[in-house]
Amino acid sequence: MELKGRKIGVALTGSFCTYQKVFEQIKKLQEAQAEIVTIFSDASQKINSRFGEAEDFMKEAERITGKKPLLTIDQAEPIGPKSLLDLLIILPCTGNTIAKLANGITDTPVLMAAKAHLRNDKPLLISISTNDALGMNMKNIGLLLNAKNIYFVPFGQDNPEKKPNSMIAKTDLVIPAAEAALEGRQYQPVIQ
Repeated sequence: MELKGRKIGVALTGSFCTYQKVFEQIKKLQEAQAEIVTIFSDASQKINSRFGEAEDFMKEAERITGKKPLLTIDQAEPIGPKSLLDLLIILPCTGNTIAKLANGITDTPVLMAAKAHLRNDKPLLISISTNDALGMNMKNIGLLLNAKNIYFVPFGQDNPEKKPNSMIAKTDLVIPAAEAALEGRQYQPVIQ
């Protein structure tokens, strides 16, 4: 499936260590001629880290896409009633966001975007990045793996010796996982 002309939302949450790879994938989506809008969680808008300044990340998103990011719940809400997207990708998706999504909590722009988008029976693609995937968050990941219209970028353990519960998505598979999600199927294998 071609991504050309597809309206894709890329929602960023606070796993800042993945942002270099995230922006590489946003560029690849842009090169595939998708129409991209970015959505930033509250944490991703405000927290400066050793990986970069929040303001710089938002400027980079605007530079790549040519569009200002959505930064508030009010800005994200029309995604649903106006059916603005063909696909929403939460890239990266933290354990906190996974837990809230699995439990129906809508208290950030990213979660509002997901709720609004899912109401249209359209695909949501999750690119996990969490230190507790094999711990407290496994139940939430399991719930989402079985939810209608929710798909995952394949993921696996990133450092089993030092962080045995940590898992991260294989971001180099975002494009094929997005194409599969738009066709209503999970890109396989999910665990790599």
